[in-house]
Amino acid sequence: MIIGTAGHIDHGKTALLKALTGLEGDRRPAERERGITIDLGYLHADLGDGRPTAFIDVPGHERFVHNMLAGACGIDLLLLVVAADDGVMPQTREHLAIAELLGIRRALVALTKIDRVDDRRLAEVQSEVAALLAPGPLADAELFPVDSLSGRGIDALRQAILTEAARPTGRGGDGHFRLPIDRAFSVSGAGVVVTGTAFAGRVSVGDELVLSPSGRTLRVRGLHARNLQVEEAEAGQRVALNITGERLALEHIHRGDWLLAQPLLAPTTRVDIELRLLPGEAHDLAHWTPVHAHLGAQDVTGRVALLEANSLAPGRSGLAQLLLNAPVHAVHGDRLVLRDQSAQRTLGGGRVLDPFAPARNRRTPERLAQLQALRGDGLETALPTLLGVADNGLDPQRLERQFNRPRSGWALPADALEIATRLGPRLFAKERWNSLGQQLLAGLARFHAELPDELGPDRDRLRRYALSELERPVFIALLEQHLASGDVQSSGPWLHLPDHRVQLSDADEALRQRIWPLMEAGHFDPPWVRDLARELTVEEGAMRQLERKLARLGLLHQVVKDLFYPDQAIQQLAMHARQLQDEQGTIKAAAWRDHIGIGRKRSIQLLEYFDRIGFTRRIGDQRKIREDSALAQVPKP
Repeated sequence: MIIGTAGHIDHGKTALLKALTGLEGDRRPAERERGITIDLGYLHADLGDGRPTAFIDVPGHERFVHNMLAGACGIDLLLLVVAADDGVMPQTREHLAIAELLGIRRALVALTKIDRVDDRRLAEVQSEVAALLAPGPLADAELFPVDSLSGRGIDALRQAILTEAARPTGRGGDGHFRLPIDRAFSVSGAGVVVTGTAFAGRVSVGDELVLSPSGRTLRVRGLHARNLQVEEAEAGQRVALNITGERLALEHIHRGDWLLAQPLLAPTTRVDIELRLLPGEAHDLAHWTPVHAHLGAQDVTGRVALLEANSLAPGRSGLAQLLLNAPVHAVHGDRLVLRDQSAQRTLGGGRVLDPFAPARNRRTPERLAQLQALRGDGLETALPTLLGVADNGLDPQRLERQFNRPRSGWALPADALEIATRLGPRLFAKERWNSLGQQLLAGLARFHAELPDELGPDRDRLRRYALSELERPVFIALLEQHLASGDVQSSGPWLHLPDHRVQLSDADEALRQRIWPLMEAGHFDPPWVRDLARELTVEEGAMRQLERKLARLGLLHQVVKDLFYPDQAIQQLAMHARQLQDEQGTIKAAAWRDHIGIGRKRSIQLLEYFDRIGFTRRIGDQRKIREDSALAQVPKP
């Protein structure tokens, strides 16, 4: 268990910890000279149960609330300190509000300096604290009057802490390891050491981790947990890690950085959250308000985009998106605190719903439905809704990062499908995937009805026509499934329904028979449209229209405007390209020209056509055949 102090400046937080543990919290010369805590203090002490208990002592001055927040993110038990002579003060209220926003649900209250007040004043302060706690989740916190100097009441408080420490914290070792860095320093002979509270997972000596957001790879040389050297540490412990990496220096690490298992590395600047504005705020929170966001140990500026309205009233909750000025790491359920632009006042806070929030369509009904589902407890609760409104399916890797849930432990809905795409697997609801297939077929039928003289669209045209909202890899996976089943057929690059055919009229067929001998006679240098029209005394526009129709039928290939090659000639050219690559390793323009025996300009036009249709890939001034293309299957000459 990790216990953190909270309370107003000079209410005796550090002195209380010294009375409880016998250890001095303020170790910095500046803190001792000024008599106040400036930054986070860390203690481990055996309170009598034979195990070291971790304490985080936070500063109480309003100027150092940002330091308090860096330590409060890992607290299991709040030790709220209120001086009996002063009573509840501004930072008492702010620290308590921060603890509630961070989801801390266990607390003890120490009423310090009771030697300075009489019984009547002590009773007043007890009532004041009880009234402060009553509206919130810590209303049942037990109060302990103490005198840190004489030791009066300390034993009772210590025993209460031990009782709380015996209860489980709720943090488990499941998930990938993640730790927000709240301190980094160098140790002579050991190198760089970082400390923080492990949020999830386990880490062992020798593990490789990454530093977020920089992505630098690090290795764990040594570990301390519970103030002891260990081989392994887990979530819920204060951990010190001796780390090493290529050219690693102390200046590469900052408070607020994260140490993560590799699968979690995905820095983000857009985070969708469930936001609650504190009831004590004097005004509504406006859309696009500039804020300081405290997430883990990091403090980053940004703006709040409200998603359900243009303002949020004090004491109310709503959905919002944080647009941050620096990358952060977050997973679903992480708690955060928002302070005003000048970092003088805590505005509210909330819970991360989606750390990879979209830049567009963030207020659509579908997106808001997703966020409502994400307000639940976890992945399995949200998945049915997420799948139902995900046009492009769900990326399992992104879900693993979003929830920090290794995929091996998922319980997918019974109707979930995993679809392989060129960018990796996607999850779909079966009903949704089938609906997309019906839209594809309906769109293709509509295309045939509107353009009956065309054989069909190519892949990209069909996607724009029928399913423009689909990402290309998802559309290709859907299309390939229907091609495999025979619901859609292809003639060259053209896609069509099985019963659709472009039929030449009698006049078109008669003209085709007249031009075909001339096209075949041209071999690798067929006549242009204008030359055919002049040769056969046909209007040029009619000739062009016929050749385009023949191209849609797959009989001709339009290499450049008004220049068409018969399919047989293109197949022969593909065989020559294969032969040239086999002989020379690549296809060079000069060698290609000499190989097929036509002019340089025409040979370059043919190579560029092969690039366009995906038969070849250009690499500098050379080309290589794409082995997965249809023309690559043409046998060698």
